[in-house]
Amino acid sequence: YTSPEGQRYYVNSCSKDVAVFNNVQFIICLSSANGRHCSTKTCQPAEIADVALRKPPTNKQASLQPRGGCLTRGSDCINCVTFPLPGEGPEQQLLKPNEWSYCDYFWADKKDPQGTTSVAGFEVLLQKQLKGKQMQKEMAEFIHERIKIEEEYAKNLSKLSLSPLALQEEGTLGEAWTQLKKSLHDEAEVHLKFSNKLHTEVEKPLLTFRGDNFKKDLKKYDHHIADLRKQLMSRYAGVEKARKALADRQKDLEVKTQQLEIKLSNKTEEDIKKARRKSTQAGDDLMRCVDLYNQTQCKWFEEMVTTSMELEKLEVERIEWIQQHLRQYTTLRHETDMFNQSMVEPVDQLLQNVDPSKDRELWVKENKTSEVRPVDMDI
Repeated sequence: YTSPEGQRYYVNSCSKDVAVFNNVQFIICLSSANGRHCSTKTCQPAEIADVALRKPPTNKQASLQPRGGCLTRGSDCINCVTFPLPGEGPEQQLLKPNEWSYCDYFWADKKDPQGTTSVAGFEVLLQKQLKGKQMQKEMAEFIHERIKIEEEYAKNLSKLSLSPLALQEEGTLGEAWTQLKKSLHDEAEVHLKFSNKLHTEVEKPLLTFRGDNFKKDLKKYDHHIADLRKQLMSRYAGVEKARKALADRQKDLEVKTQQLEIKLSNKTEEDIKKARRKSTQAGDDLMRCVDLYNQTQCKWFEEMVTTSMELEKLEVERIEWIQQHLRQYTTLRHETDMFNQSMVEPVDQLLQNVDPSKDRELWVKENKTSEVRPVDMDI
């Protein structure tokens, strides 16, 4: 950190002791609306000019204390990932404002429903993809059941159209009845064609969209991000180890310095210098570990953005694909209704032409026995 007077120093997060150095290695991590850009500037190897064990920092300095062990100004480490403290530093801008993009909302881990374990934000995105695949499969199963109903319906209509019931009806009513039976046969054909088109134009596309390789691709994404996360955990462990080593070296230096001051030991100034060099080396090691941690986190950050946006693209494609083929379902359904309506129209027309007097005329002409009426008998 830098004091109000411009003096650079380290803060031991355990003991709250402060060590002042001439030069430091520092990390610049910038989050912007266009993404996160990480760069590292390394000064010459640090030489200790003076090490003073001071009182704990003031309240202003204490507000900049690291939490969870991470040595990043105004930051907090959660599950080995560094997040800014609330209210610390400039406000972060979303990478894709007003889009509710995956790349902006899944950085932290999520507790499972039982609250016992954490699920990585990226894992939530993968589960969404797998759920989408399952929903797509269930939609295809639904359409398949619809096809079976249509096929059974077509079969029953065709069978009914061949029924001999009322076959002997005559006249204009007989013609209408015959047309009605014929319309059942035609309607059966329409529903059979509808079921076939449902299979080829709706069910099959839903089943074949993203086959078995899709899950393998998701596993590749999962393994890649998981590996980066493991590397990040390893780097974090390295920072913690180096931080502890620095604290031990500082403590050793403090003890030797105090012993020298009160003449309780035969330690010489050379011993103090040696302890200072070890403390300096421990500080350099810590800075290198922090540098490696930040580089790894930067890489993880970049891959998270890239991969989450790829998953977002896949989800958009899935929804649009399903929308397209469900719209095809409604189109086929409307066509079926129109065909059925066209088959019913001749029946309607013939029913309108049914004429009881005409039927009587036709029947009489065909079945009359004689037009001669009986007369009285003559004596």
